[in-house]
Amino acid sequence: MGTFSESVDVVCAPTGEPAELRWGGREYRVCAEPLRWYERRQWWAEERRAPLGSGPGLVDHEIWRVQVVPAGRSSPPETPAAEPLEPLTLDLVRHAGSGRWRLLRIHDALRPEVALHHKSA
Repeated sequence: MGTFSESVDVVCAPTGEPAELRWGGREYRVCAEPLRWYERRQWWAEERRAPLGSGPGLVDHEIWRVQVVPAGRSSPPETPAAEPLEPLTLDLVRHAGSGRWRLLRIHDALRPEVALHHKSA
């Protein structure tokens, strides 16, 4: 798993959850239900002091875990020799004040043959 912070453009569904994103010059669509939680941030290390009335977004980050596939590909290719479509699992953070999105983590996925090997061991 890689952890970093990179700007990403996110289009949200009417319900407010991520539906599509643009990252690294490519477009992706969310292919599974996203998960949301909040993480504490070390605001005391990033800010000199907390501005009055700035609770939401100062103490906690809203994190979304999404699984995405390249846009325009709705299913794996039909040819048997083609590699199956594997989604990327990403953690995104939305900053409360600005509404900007950042890519926070990229999770490594096990390939199906590796997963089978681990189950049989």
